[in-house]
Amino acid sequence: MSIFTSINLLLRMQLLRRNRRLRTNEAIRSLIREHTITPNDFLVPIFIVEGKGIKVEIPSMPRYYRYSLDVLKKEVKELWSLGLKSVLLFVKVPDELKDNKGTEALNADGLMQRAIKTVKDATPDMLVMTDVALDPYSSYGHDGIVDDGYIVNDQTCEVLAQMSLSHAQAGVDFVAPSDMMDGRILAIRELLEKENFKNTGIMSYSAKYASAFYGPFRDALDSAPGFGDKKTYQMDFANRDEAIKETIMDVEEGADIVMVKPGIAYLDLVRDVRDSVDVPVAVYQVSGEYAMLKAAAEKGWLDHDSVMLEQIMAFKRAGAHIIASYFAKDVVKLLG
Repeated sequence: MSIFTSINLLLRMQLLRRNRRLRTNEAIRSLIREHTITPNDFLVPIFIVEGKGIKVEIPSMPRYYRYSLDVLKKEVKELWSLGLKSVLLFVKVPDELKDNKGTEALNADGLMQRAIKTVKDATPDMLVMTDVALDPYSSYGHDGIVDDGYIVNDQTCEVLAQMSLSHAQAGVDFVAPSDMMDGRILAIRELLEKENFKNTGIMSYSAKYASAFYGPFRDALDSAPGFGDKKTYQMDFANRDEAIKETIMDVEEGADIVMVKPGIAYLDLVRDVRDSVDVPVAVYQVSGEYAMLKAAAEKGWLDHDSVMLEQIMAFKRAGAHIIASYFAKDVVKLLG
């Protein structure tokens, strides 16, 4: 048999298996689809402000809003009706309540504590998670206490633990430390255990990078750093192995869920983390990712809904169990 005959036979045998048969129509494509998106995949971030009757759009995040507590009730009820069962709360703190020690963060009647109770009163079965970091409360806009231009670690961890305890006392299900201080998961877990909040969970922002994608979020909460940047505590985006080290340490310290942040530019980390730990993995599709798609769609350069769904599916495919996304309502409404 000549070499040409052998090649021809080989090609003919390969064509006995035509992969395109499994892409012929939507029925077969949906039947064999490896990953699907449901409302259960989402954690919905919500921004909260003081006042009454407030639903104000965030300029750099089109069609995303800050809510006062009375309007928050309506919002979480709508989320629940759509099948969205988990929220992540952030508060915009008035400037006059900010200081260098995050004093307002420990106020039992503070905005976050009242927001937790508001959500639980409106939708008792809603899973409530809360941001734990000092930047919304800090006069410096940093995630920790500042001493002579340096963000101190251990003293900050003590405040973060007390902040978490305050949220637990208000009825939160999970606290979500986003600060990236060393040892803060252990400090929080130990205090919660000591105060008999053993069932209050911790979702740790374990691999949170110093990213330029956070800009619109900082506008939303007025929490941009007043000096310098956050690179002495958030991770260098050039590093990969460091993310695994940070995540494993957080699990060892008591984290129940770990998170990678940002999202699309860090899908390799989502997969690495998923392969390295035995707890659920979350990913945060951050404000800059949201704003970029909104802007491109407004210009007519991208099809908004198609790209939105493709990005969300990318998180699932990469291994995320939980997706924190500003697109959650849009996705669920689109899926019908």
